[in-house]
Amino acid sequence: MRWNNLAENPTTTGEAALFGTDAVTTRTFDTPEFRGITFHEVRARSIMNRVPGASRMPFEWTVNPYRGCTHACVYCFARKTHTYLDLDTGLDFDSQIIVKINAPELLRGQLASSRWQGAHIAMGTNVDCYQRAEGRYRLMPGIIAALRDRANPFSILTKGTLILRDLDLLVQAAEVTEVGISVSVGFTDQELWRTVEPGTPSPERRLDVVRTLTDHGIGCGVLMAPVIPFLGDSPDQLRATVRAIAVSGATSVTPLVLHLRPGAREWFMAWLGKHHPHLVRRYERLYAEGAYAPKWYQRRITRQVHELATEFGIGPSGPGARRRVPATATEPEASGPTQLTLL
Repeated sequence: MRWNNLAENPTTTGEAALFGTDAVTTRTFDTPEFRGITFHEVRARSIMNRVPGASRMPFEWTVNPYRGCTHACVYCFARKTHTYLDLDTGLDFDSQIIVKINAPELLRGQLASSRWQGAHIAMGTNVDCYQRAEGRYRLMPGIIAALRDRANPFSILTKGTLILRDLDLLVQAAEVTEVGISVSVGFTDQELWRTVEPGTPSPERRLDVVRTLTDHGIGCGVLMAPVIPFLGDSPDQLRATVRAIAVSGATSVTPLVLHLRPGAREWFMAWLGKHHPHLVRRYERLYAEGAYAPKWYQRRITRQVHELATEFGIGPSGPGARRRVPATATEPEASGPTQLTLL
């Protein structure tokens, strides 16, 4: 593994170093949950990342205490970022985890700067800040406390149930600033979950997180992502997923169709060829124009989820209320437009 582009001295391109080569400690732990995983503990030089101006994201700043992710989702768009460290986008991304051990203290210092204007900070937008490594390194309590103490608005997107460990901190933060929580649940199909998201808690456990947060007064939306073509997009699958999301008390549901950027595309297609070889040609046609499915397909999925959300009562008519969904719901429980939000 090379750290040349992260050395103490500026690179030839003039970019600032992320941390020094003498600040890297490599560890392995012989415990069942971490077997086969290597952690590279680093002391980062900065923890806030500015989102490129061309981005369509509804936020300008992010904090990512980890690189690489033990969730091992075969479709993860962040896989490409591991190549910046001369690691591969496949097994290395799943098992070589960069831990910015000084993230809480760095963030506290940067929030205290006179130049910081208190902009919204998004977390979990690259890799999950509540992946298994967080159970050992416990970086998020310090990060949330720093944001709470400065009343700085923030949001978290996660597939991890470990977020409930920090429930008290989240409640405290929500009393002084805007806190947005979203849980990612793209489908409830058990077989699909076990093969494409092998390191994550089950969809049911993630929806339990939504219930718990809602019960504690923290509105929680669901990012229904990814909707996986030909594997998780049938009408019955979409209905079952939206219904489960509604029952959990989610305040909103936002569908997002699978996209396959370089790095993720190769890894996902290799997985597809092994597990569903009959779908390879269909995927090649569907994604022939690039990383994103055609607009017509995205619109179709969005429309279907929108209609189901209306039917099951997800939206502004009753945010945070547990839905009483009948076993065979056929009539919409709420009229008017459905609120679809990311965070």
